Amino acid sequence: MIMLREELSGFKPPRFFPGDLVLHVRYQYRGVVVASDPRFMADEQWYRSNKTQPNKDQPWYHVLVHESASSTYPAETSLELDESDEPITHPLLDQFFSGFEEGRYIRNDIPWPSK
Repeated sequence: MIMLREELSGFKPPRFFPGDLVLHVRYQYRGVVVASDPRFMADEQWYRSNKTQPNKDQPWYHVLVHESASSTYPAETSLELDESDEPITHPLLDQFFSGFEEGRYIRNDIPWPSK
């Protein structure tokens, strides 16, 4: 029997990577992925306050939101690739990225803050 790598690790591999431009399918905001978690890692109270409550057992992403000072924590099923190749505007871009080339940001070594 052949086992997929995701079955061996217990986690689905992420679809998006740091520097990828994404679009939230429900709320239509654009953003850039800064980091990801293999599954939901925020606290239960935050999850219960989330209107959509996507499945916890999928990749979740830390996203800087375009034309905002905010970041979000959407599930993979809430995102799609933003194929506009247009840069975003966010005050933390220079903290986590060193440039923008061919429609994606180049991630530096500064880690996303963990709780």
